[in-house]
Amino acid sequence: MFLALAQFMVVLDGTIVNLALPRLQIEMSISDSTRSWVVTAYALAFGAFLLLGGRIADFWGRKRTFIVAAVGFAVASLIGGIAQQPWELIGARALQGVFAALLAPAALALLTVAFPGGKDRGTAFAIFGSITGVGAAVGVLLGGFLTEHVSWRWCFFVNVPIAVIALAGVWSLVGESKAQGSTKYDWPGVILAALGLASLVYGFTNAEHGWGAPEAWGFIAAGVFLMALFVVVERKVKHPLLPLRVATERNRGAAFLASFLAGAVLIGGILFINFYIQIVLGFAPFLAGLASLPMTVALIITAALVAKNLPKLGAKIPTAVGPVFMAAAMLWLTQVSAEGSYLVNMLPALLLLGVGLGTVFVPMQNLALFGVDKDDSGVASALVNASQQIGGSLGIALFSTIAAAATAGGVSLAALSTGYSVVFLWAAGVAILIAPIALLLINIDRKKFTGTEGEAPVVHLG
Repeated sequence: MFLALAQFMVVLDGTIVNLALPRLQIEMSISDSTRSWVVTAYALAFGAFLLLGGRIADFWGRKRTFIVAAVGFAVASLIGGIAQQPWELIGARALQGVFAALLAPAALALLTVAFPGGKDRGTAFAIFGSITGVGAAVGVLLGGFLTEHVSWRWCFFVNVPIAVIALAGVWSLVGESKAQGSTKYDWPGVILAALGLASLVYGFTNAEHGWGAPEAWGFIAAGVFLMALFVVVERKVKHPLLPLRVATERNRGAAFLASFLAGAVLIGGILFINFYIQIVLGFAPFLAGLASLPMTVALIITAALVAKNLPKLGAKIPTAVGPVFMAAAMLWLTQVSAEGSYLVNMLPALLLLGVGLGTVFVPMQNLALFGVDKDDSGVASALVNASQQIGGSLGIALFSTIAAAATAGGVSLAALSTGYSVVFLWAAGVAILIAPIALLLINIDRKKFTGTEGEAPVVHLG
């Protein structure tokens, strides 16, 4: 329960500020170009340091890491709640992401140790995964409610009691565990990955000034170079941050690519869905949270149905079909306008998007963990989460740039709707890329994948 509560908090903070952004932006005088960093800073720091967080938990002690991360997350949340300047708020969000990168793998590792196998393990992971889906839904609702009826600052303060409860439970009930053997860290890999990802996101964000601007292409080029250097280093070092054998196996590689692209659509696309609902349609924050619930409900129901039928479906079919629903949802959203309505412009698309994401998530997460060595299970789990968070941060940066270019500085509802429409068209293109990846790369035998020739794989619904 307490481990799931920590996961709930981590996922909650991925969505809780989305509906607070319009009001937060006005109150703190944040520019449109800077606004996206309130979300991006968390997702980027979380994704960039998740692999290191998994290694620290294994080597330093999972319980010890969990305790330090929970305290750090609570402190970072307090800093965000009392922030007076945009840079303080964005810094607090980045700090939250760093501690979330420690907290999430530590919680998952402690759960794995507590339930090493059998039926209880499947039940525990199903609950853990369900909490993830619930956290995303509650984040949107709670963020809207607190922003409208209390203050957007409580989107940060609310983490403190959650962290205290999780901390107290783990402190008193969970034993310590750690990996044996070498505990050397790949610091060059950590630095290269963090700098490379930050450069890419910063370059995409600055592209609103024009793709030819040095602050755009220069940082993008630097990011590509640093990530290429990261791969070279990982091939050479004895204790890599990311053992390349985990990512280069074709079926797991398909899962990581799908996670990256789905993250861009989920985190980046939904941000602009919330903007349209609040800014153009004029929904109050809490009502906007309620308006987004159909997508979450459709996602959870679809994921449960896919999980139940996974032995019949295998991995390839749902991973290829889900993106079609996602792209259809985004194409529907390209018809948004200043005179649009929720029932016509939003509701059908939200339902389609929920079905698409639910269809992709179940095989994707199972595939990412299938067939890995025991020593690599932690890094594989971290990588599928990291790829989704990194995809989300790049998606936000890219879509924000596209929206800014499409509106050309216009602030009317018609201009904003035009910008959002272009973003949704690009999001449709990103979503549909998952389908050929699944069809070309996934070749795993259905019986082996679904566990009919061995122990059934764990299903994550989130």
